[in-house]
Amino acid sequence: MSYMYLAAEKGDITTIIGGIAPNWGPFGSLGNEARVMIEVVMAVAILLCLGIAIWGAAKQRIGATALRDTFSAEQGKGLIVAGLTGVFIIGSLGTVFTIVYGMAV
Repeated sequence: MSYMYLAAEKGDITTIIGGIAPNWGPFGSLGNEARVMIEVVMAVAILLCLGIAIWGAAKQRIGATALRDTFSAEQGKGLIVAGLTGVFIIGSLGTVFTIVYGMAV
């Protein structure tokens, strides 16, 4: 229990944003404004992907139960997978860039 308290004590907004923002290895020479713009674009893209996944879940649920429409339910499953895949890809871009940059150096 005390470990969770200590972890919460250290957290701030930079910890949360740091999970989305890439490690700036290859882009270290970018200006501060460019970095913020990239972080904002990544955050908006993640929100859009989560929105697609939520829309897919709603479409899957409504199609499967209320309308008994199997085509709509299958479309919903596809949207869920696409949205969550997009979140994973965008979230891992920073790691991929860092690995590729490290291998090149």
